[in-house]
Amino acid sequence: MIGQFSRTGRYGWLSLLLWLLMVAPALALELRVAIGTASSEVTVGSSTPARILDAANRPLANLQPLEGVTARSIPGGVSLQQVKSSRLWIEPGEGGYVFIGDRWYRGKVKLAQTDKGLIAVNYVNLEDYLASVVGKEMYPSWPAEALKAQAVAARSFALYRRQVQQRQPGSLFDLGDTVISQVYTGVESEFPSTEAAATATRGQVLTHGGRIVEAVFHSASGGFTENSENVWSKPVPYLRSVPDFDQESPSRQWSVSLTSVQLKQRLPGVGNIISLRPVRVSPQGRVMTMQVIGDKGSQTISGAQLRRALGLRSTLFTATPQMGLVAATGNAPTLPESFLFSGRGHGHGLGMSQWGAYGMAKQGYGYQQILQHYYQGTTLTTLQAD
Repeated sequence: MIGQFSRTGRYGWLSLLLWLLMVAPALALELRVAIGTASSEVTVGSSTPARILDAANRPLANLQPLEGVTARSIPGGVSLQQVKSSRLWIEPGEGGYVFIGDRWYRGKVKLAQTDKGLIAVNYVNLEDYLASVVGKEMYPSWPAEALKAQAVAARSFALYRRQVQQRQPGSLFDLGDTVISQVYTGVESEFPSTEAAATATRGQVLTHGGRIVEAVFHSASGGFTENSENVWSKPVPYLRSVPDFDQESPSRQWSVSLTSVQLKQRLPGVGNIISLRPVRVSPQGRVMTMQVIGDKGSQTISGAQLRRALGLRSTLFTATPQMGLVAATGNAPTLPESFLFSGRGHGHGLGMSQWGAYGMAKQGYGYQQILQHYYQGTTLTTLQAD
């Protein structure tokens, strides 16, 4: 049953007000997004004349437009052309874009040294960031209500992660640019429809108990989303299992066959794989833990670990051995030639299903209803910036 949208919510305004006072400046500030991973060097540039600033925000040099230059990691800092500092900023002129790696981004970039190498951090306005994220996380041609739901979920997730990261001493960024956070590719994934979704929902976030929620999402659940404790081992009140509307998802059902050689390579330490036995399975059918039995031992791993190791779309699957080979020793068990993995859904199964949001929007549901269905007991709240 889809919950009714309530703008006022059920929680005391005092706790919500205290939270708003904490996060309202976030709307006026920039998000810090790490672009790519740490490396020894990165190519940067600007679409307009830009300033190169040091860690104290003092101008050091100018950068000509459309001139790609290489920033390099050096002991204790960063070098760019003839400029060296513990940290460097590239700040484009008005209306300019910054180039990082192989893409254009709004805002500016900070180059900093870490123990893993040089990292480029894009400082970008929250709403500009969302126009790009929505365009990468969903098809821009999808119904407007689905895009709006994605914008609110992405905004909530970003501000939640921003709060978490700012508690960490020396934190350099709030989010990454991959699926581990939210996929962000800068200007190339901005579209009129995704900009409209961000604008129409400007400042709107999901709250629970007066706090912005960690509004995780995934591609498709395969029929039912999952309770958080079956994935994260901790219950989250707004991440409850609900029926999905993902009937049109290309991952509604899937199958993949892996040979015994592939399994041995991807699941080392137990020899040739004899069987895969589910130890714990969620009520929705997701593998929580699996015993991997081989001819040289066995081990029990989580469903998430198994999914990553085998490259499966989700943990909602069954594994069927396909028999063929016989071990050389006469008393050894018959070894499967391959395993057939038959599953449903794509992703961890928590929170909003993107294909489910698409399905609900096509059926006429508004983005508020979509969000309240997938994030149970939450309230849609508009943050006011100073």
